[in-house]
Amino acid sequence: MSKHRSVLSSDRSQTLRARLAALDVGGRHRRVRRGGKRRAPSEALATLGARNFRRYLTGQLVSNVGTWMQRAAQDLLVLKLTGNSGSAVGVLTALQFLPQTLFGLFGGVFADRFAKRRLLVVTQSAMGVQSLVLGVLTVTGAVNLGAVYVLAFSLGTATALDSPARNAFVSELVGRERLANAVSLNSAQFNVARAIGPAVAGLAVATAGTGAVFLINAASYLAVLYGLVTIRADELHAPGEKNRAHTRLSDAFGAIRTTPELLLPITVIAFVGTFGFNFQVSIALIATTVFNSDSVAYGYLSAAYAVGSLVGALRGAGKRNPPTARRLVTATIVFGTLESLAGLMPGYAGFLLVLLPTGLASVTVMTTANSMIQLNADPGMRGRIVSVYLLVLLGGTPVGAPLVGLVSDSLGARFSLVLGGVISAVAAASLSAVITARSRTPRESSPPTPVAPPPPTGVDDRCHRDSAAQPVVRRPAA
Repeated sequence: MSKHRSVLSSDRSQTLRARLAALDVGGRHRRVRRGGKRRAPSEALATLGARNFRRYLTGQLVSNVGTWMQRAAQDLLVLKLTGNSGSAVGVLTALQFLPQTLFGLFGGVFADRFAKRRLLVVTQSAMGVQSLVLGVLTVTGAVNLGAVYVLAFSLGTATALDSPARNAFVSELVGRERLANAVSLNSAQFNVARAIGPAVAGLAVATAGTGAVFLINAASYLAVLYGLVTIRADELHAPGEKNRAHTRLSDAFGAIRTTPELLLPITVIAFVGTFGFNFQVSIALIATTVFNSDSVAYGYLSAAYAVGSLVGALRGAGKRNPPTARRLVTATIVFGTLESLAGLMPGYAGFLLVLLPTGLASVTVMTTANSMIQLNADPGMRGRIVSVYLLVLLGGTPVGAPLVGLVSDSLGARFSLVLGGVISAVAAASLSAVITARSRTPRESSPPTPVAPPPPTGVDDRCHRDSAAQPVVRRPAA
């Protein structure tokens, strides 16, 4: 009995010591499983423990709130200047995203060739200047549709050079082990900004006008610039200088073509980005033309979609398992179904409620695809591969946004959502089947490699026949 009690006492003391050690590691509380194994209480909190990433994320959050405020105010400004023209809003969106098609790949080359932090300081400063000019023109009453179009194109140009470096820079802030969680957290702050920005913009436009919103956005870029300047360079997980010597785009396309884990998310996002992710145009059109709502009601619709996206991003930030192709395809089919359902909602309240799960599904699609791209890309060409991903995600908008506007003007704003959802769901299922079959075909159809028999052990014909008939087993080298 005494021996049994001593064993129990020893086990309890070991568990107690493990718990006390877990509480004292790095000053952070950690849960302890049975058996004394430590487990982090949250993957998201562990990722936020990186100082560089925390500084960067905070600056991005402030800046993105201002960016979403400007996007909402910009759409409302164009609707006011043109008398609620859906086609004009579509052209505006196309001009803002057209540079991604023209210059996005060069942004990837720059991201792999130059230090990403320095490149981001330049591009973020250029975007702040654009917002300042648009704000001054609007406040002084000198703004017109042509000026808005030109400034939207200039903003898109700076964004095209900024986006590949900004997305690829996340991996340098946290390293490979925390990359998937960092991508989800980055998406979470983006969607927090998308939830706050349009709602605040609707109130600000109603009280102070669109010009004040543009000036607020110009000031918000100071936050992201401060975060970039205060990052510690010695704590970055940057690739070596030797990897920047050769930055050919052909290498990135070759890697994508031969890697199913890169090819599937890029092709799926190409369809979804072109036809499904046009809510910036669709929500504004439905709010004004279907429900005859004001700017405040439009802000609530945008916020509902963003809140759902935020929930999806936070769920992704806490996941331990790496992203998979099955998760990507399933999320895309669910997103397409919900988008089509949103287009069929007869009333404002029903439309707003459906936007919540639609936003959740949409951000799951984007974060899963983004994580798959960055985890499976070679670090030396991550910027170029991310630029291809962003090209198909945002570069299709110059085609999709005017199409949404034309479909809305001719068939109604609701039909544009239904059509985009159907195309997204069908494309995901079809591409998954095609790419999976393509990746398996070479392995299944290739004939087995013949193995030569060993040399004969005897000198007569019987020994030759016996040795040739024995099965040959190749052993791996030690």
